[in-house]
Amino acid sequence: MAECERKTLSPLEAARSRYESLQISDDVFGESGDDSSENPFYSTSGDSNSDNYTSEINADDIRICEVGGSHPGASGPNTLEEEGWSDTLRDITVPSYKGTCGPTQRMSATATAIDFFQLFVPDNAIQNMVTQTNMYAKKYQERFGSEDGWCPVTEQEMRAFLGFVCSTGVHRCESVLSIWSSGFFGNRSIAPRMSQSRFEKILKYFHVVAFRSSQGSQGLYKIQPFLDCLQQALTCTFRPSQTQVLHEPLIDEDPVFITTCTERETRKRKKRKFSLWVRQCTSTGFICQLLVAAKNMDCLRVPEDQTGNTGVNEWKCKIYVHLKEGLGPDGLDTLKHKPQLHSLVARQLCQNLTAQNAIIFTGPSITSLNLFQEFQKQGIYCCGLLSSRKSDCTGLPQSMLATTGGPPQRGQSRIKMNGDMSLISWYNKGHFRFLTNAYSPTKEGVIIKRKSGEVPCPLAVEAFAAHLGYICKYDDKYSKYFIFHKPNKTWQQVFWLTISIAINNAYILYKMSEAYQVKRYSRAQFGERLVRELLDLDDCSPTQ
Repeated sequence: MAECERKTLSPLEAARSRYESLQISDDVFGESGDDSSENPFYSTSGDSNSDNYTSEINADDIRICEVGGSHPGASGPNTLEEEGWSDTLRDITVPSYKGTCGPTQRMSATATAIDFFQLFVPDNAIQNMVTQTNMYAKKYQERFGSEDGWCPVTEQEMRAFLGFVCSTGVHRCESVLSIWSSGFFGNRSIAPRMSQSRFEKILKYFHVVAFRSSQGSQGLYKIQPFLDCLQQALTCTFRPSQTQVLHEPLIDEDPVFITTCTERETRKRKKRKFSLWVRQCTSTGFICQLLVAAKNMDCLRVPEDQTGNTGVNEWKCKIYVHLKEGLGPDGLDTLKHKPQLHSLVARQLCQNLTAQNAIIFTGPSITSLNLFQEFQKQGIYCCGLLSSRKSDCTGLPQSMLATTGGPPQRGQSRIKMNGDMSLISWYNKGHFRFLTNAYSPTKEGVIIKRKSGEVPCPLAVEAFAAHLGYICKYDDKYSKYFIFHKPNKTWQQVFWLTISIAINNAYILYKMSEAYQVKRYSRAQFGERLVRELLDLDDCSPTQ
């Protein structure tokens, strides 16, 4: 009897065993810390800048958006929408994942930081930057006059140029030009590698695509070849785990910039004109797919149609979505700030997951019954948070969306089922609603509170909290290492953002390789080593 009791796992131990792969510590980037390294339900502090659809399940756990109030226009249960939904619950099982998780190629123990970086930014991509930059400089000078002291860029100089800009992700400074200053933000260890005047000339003429194609241009044509190359690399270098999340990563202005710039400089900053959505592995943080949407930019204009509507392009690698301004069914006014646009984004991001039995976690703007049913037919299972303001609630029972009566007991839940789809209403200092076909409604889970213990919940809620908690923590960590160079041109903003993503993905592959067992670099040390290798400095070891 005693032996049987020893083998029985506590709710906390059972939860941890279910999400063993998510038990990351504060050493996720090789850093030391004193937080709860063994808590898989870790959440960052309340003032951290997590992605825009996460809020709080509670103050100690994972932040997700609270669904408060009744559904717009719902005065009571709708008999038609209640059709098909039942209080009778049955067990469901998701088929085994048909993919394998991990790097697709083995890197040697002697592989360096630049070897991992070049999995995403290969030599031919850098050589193309050299060619296009020189072409643009030649054309520019033919039109506006030659510039004294200019000579064509070499591949070695282009690598150094990338290294200088990437260094702002390791050593924060007011401007990349501060590297050559004698003040606090100066970096004398790398400044001698290139003169400031030469760097400024390369920065002036830097291009990935110098000119528009004669066949017309789509989306962010100035970086289209690079993004095509990067997307192919994301797909070919890593296979994600079964559980993945669709979200918008942190790309807002760093608060350091706001506090160190004058009011005039801040006013001169242009508002970001693009959005970035990603599909991210919840076991490693590896970004597997990205979609860039840019709107209302001169470089994205398409010819007016016969009705005088201008075009607004949404860009994705090899996929272009054209939205016309207007009131039509495909008009921007119809899709803007509406779930239809985000459902379109979700379909594009998940197009490579067909028939793999992957589980996708989504935020309120993407979660909808129609989308989840469509994904299930393709062998993709989902678990998403619902919001009466942001979600498409078509086909969902209004009795589950409306908040009536006094607050129920903490941890109490109501569940209705329609086929394999479960609609969960769970209470924990507020009502939270989830839609899922990936987790059985008959199975119980638990939310771990650091201070007051455990809160019972359906297994789907526990899974959402665990996986989104990992992504929140990862995003808070890796956003610190984004390249700090903030140009005003939108295509350059997108370019340096995707370079930051490539470096973070390179570090993930490095930590999963034999090279990490030889020398254990933190994320900051890895970034510094990469900079020195790009600059071709003799001593490539990171400074301590």
